[in-house]
Amino acid sequence: MAVLQMQRIFLCALKKERKQILELLQRRGVIEIEDMDNTDNVFQKMDVSVAKNGFEKTISVARDAVSILDTYVPEKKSMLASLNGRHEVSTDVYDDFFDKHDDTLRIAHRIIALSKEIAEQKGEILKLDTQVEMLTPWITFDIPMNFSGTRYTKAFIGTLPDLWTMDAIYERLADFTPLNVDIVSATKDQTCIFVLSPKDKADAVYDVLRGMEFTHPSSTFNKAPAEQLEILKDRIKKANEAINKAKDEIISYADKKEDLLFLQDYDTMRAEKYEVIGHVLQSKNVFVLQGYIPKRDALKVSEELSAKFLVSVELEDPSEDDEVPVLLDNIGFSKPLEGVVAAYSPPGKGEVDPTMVMSLFYYLLFGLMLSDVGYGGIITLACAILLIKFKDTMETSNKGSLKMFLYCGISTMFWGAMFGSYFSDIVTVIAETYFGRTVVIEPLWFTPMSQPMRMLAFSLVFGIIHLFAGIGMKFYQLILIKDYKSILYDVVTWFVLLISAIIVLLSMDMIKNIFSLNINMPTGLVNGASITALLASLGIILTGGRASKNPVKRILKGIFELYGISGYLSDVLSYSRLLALGLATGVIGMVINQMAGMAGGGPLGPVIFLIIFVVGHTVNLGINALGAYVHTNRLQYVEFFGKFYEGGGREFKPFSVKTKYYKFKEKMKNEV
Repeated sequence: MAVLQMQRIFLCALKKERKQILELLQRRGVIEIEDMDNTDNVFQKMDVSVAKNGFEKTISVARDAVSILDTYVPEKKSMLASLNGRHEVSTDVYDDFFDKHDDTLRIAHRIIALSKEIAEQKGEILKLDTQVEMLTPWITFDIPMNFSGTRYTKAFIGTLPDLWTMDAIYERLADFTPLNVDIVSATKDQTCIFVLSPKDKADAVYDVLRGMEFTHPSSTFNKAPAEQLEILKDRIKKANEAINKAKDEIISYADKKEDLLFLQDYDTMRAEKYEVIGHVLQSKNVFVLQGYIPKRDALKVSEELSAKFLVSVELEDPSEDDEVPVLLDNIGFSKPLEGVVAAYSPPGKGEVDPTMVMSLFYYLLFGLMLSDVGYGGIITLACAILLIKFKDTMETSNKGSLKMFLYCGISTMFWGAMFGSYFSDIVTVIAETYFGRTVVIEPLWFTPMSQPMRMLAFSLVFGIIHLFAGIGMKFYQLILIKDYKSILYDVVTWFVLLISAIIVLLSMDMIKNIFSLNINMPTGLVNGASITALLASLGIILTGGRASKNPVKRILKGIFELYGISGYLSDVLSYSRLLALGLATGVIGMVINQMAGMAGGGPLGPVIFLIIFVVGHTVNLGINALGAYVHTNRLQYVEFFGKFYEGGGREFKPFSVKTKYYKFKEKMKNEV
């Protein structure tokens, strides 16, 4: 349970060695570099916006190129491929890539250009297909579609909706003879016609045709439809050939995918480096930077810099006014839960790291909510196998998550054995279905489904212990900052009040009857608890508003502070979810087993039994494991942290290698 001690670091070095120094610091990943302010005309900041934009554009181009490659050359990956982590490469690979950078970028641009060409050709084919579809009904028409008539005639080429006969058309145009009408093709949806009329009657003919909902073709050509169709089909063929050629060229770049991935990481690192360059101050010959470094790494980094470069490094402890970044450092089973604390907020100034104490309750709470040996065994075994299989390649974050669920699985097995749940009651169901015997695995403690009130009582007691641990953490924090008044007024009084209230409640017959308790509290103890509860309440009223100088306001604030005991009551009742979720897991599992047992007879019975068992318990495990995870976090964030922890600290964000696909093998000298 520790927040690592930080030191401020100040570095001054030759500008010509800036690149090598920053790349070394980036690979070490232990210094958070601050943005420095200009203090004089000697040192200035460098405008790196253009360079950063260039790197970000390159990253975007490379990412798009990889996405295109994945479309045309899909890579087969297993479901667990993400656990392999990043590829390890030496720093020499990074240095050598400089010579390949521009060629790789050109390939990325070429892949994107080919993809755009394919899209354009597909759009052209769509357009041509529309024209082919429009011309197909006119294939027997041997006159160009843009024919408009002769010196003395006017031609109308187009379509009428629905099916028209020659007689029906002539009947509508009877007043304008002589004229010529040809039906080129006809379906129930449209009739393609060619009308040739004298020019002096053309306007009147057109008015009648419009009344018949006559429309001109959307496209006209100077060739006959049959001839134009051949031209269009040839253009479609050439467009498809261009698409296939572009696809083949894209596929030919499949072996360049690794270079494109490396290009993304390469320029990501360069963008990070230039962002840092924008934070430091520089003169003509030197540059200076400042930041924070964990004290445990400070001397080691300082010595390495001094050994490799001409630098001046100064280390000092932060002042009280400094906003020091927070880096948590835990060991063992509490290490995986640092992310849970960080998701809430890093510890603020004067606060302790709650990870160790929280982890004790976290695993127990998760196990209580799921509480099944079978489910816990599956979680534990799956996490253990993955941790062993990918132990050398898995990323630290994934490893931490799997370790967290490994411990949660162990806790689930423990509580499952305590409550006698093995895939609910699967042993009993199998014994009765296939062997005609009654076999029951007795719980090591009791069965919640048969004694729900006992489970509720245990849940509430566990919640009280959890809340008291939170108050104890507040006590510890106040000791560290030597705020003894707050210890007395804000911790001791509440401890006394809550313990006294519990003693008084346990002496009440109503509480004993509800929870089936057989407790006989000595009268003297109950009377003493009543007195101490009153005294503690009085103490809270008198001191709860001590920050106010007005005595009336002070008392009113104290009364409001005492009203907070209702919050403790609601917090304790929140732990009834341990009963609800635990029973839900068991009851649903029992129903699944009963369904499997009812279908278990006959020749196919065992197969059906197995299918129902596997599918049902998989769904039950997934739903209730998710519920256990969510509610465990909720109890930590709201009930536990609410008693002592505010957070508000600033997370330590070192200048480091934030790559997606590759990581470096290099280690510091003497590093374990």
